[in-house]
Amino acid sequence: MSLSNIFNVAGSGMNAQSIRLNTTASNIANAEASSASADTTYRGRHPVFASVQAAMLNGGDALYSEDQSAVGVRVDGIVESQAPLQPRYEPESPNADEDGYVYYPNVNVVEEMTNMISASRSFQVNVEVMNSAKQMVQRVLTLGQ
Repeated sequence: MSLSNIFNVAGSGMNAQSIRLNTTASNIANAEASSASADTTYRGRHPVFASVQAAMLNGGDALYSEDQSAVGVRVDGIVESQAPLQPRYEPESPNADEDGYVYYPNVNVVEEMTNMISASRSFQVNVEVMNSAKQMVQRVLTLGQ
C-alpha cells in the first residue's frame, strides 16, 4: 500500500464514523418520542459497514487491488433495529391508544452513548493516521534538500 492510499483509507473511515455519529445522535434525540401506534413509533437506526477495495476507492470498477486486501470502509446502508418497542401503560397521555398504551422507541440511551464514544474515538484515530501520514510525506520531501 502506498503512502498516498493512506489518506483514502483514513478518509473513508472518517466518513463512516461521521455517519455512525449522526445516526447515534438521531437515536438519542428520538429516544423518548412517544406514539399511539407501534407502526409510527421511531425505531433505532444503525449503519451497516462493508470493506472497500483499493480500486473502488480510486473510482475504478474492479473489486480488488493487486494483493486483494481490503483497504477502506463504506456504509452499505442504514437499517432499523428489530428489537421490540417499549409499550407503557399511560392512559392519561394524549398519545395513548384505546387500551391506554403509549409506545416508545427501542433505543437504549446507554448503548447509544457507548456507540457515540466509540465512533468519536474511531474518528479521532483516523485523524491521527492522516496527520502522521502527512508528517511522513513532508519528511520525505525534505530528504532531497
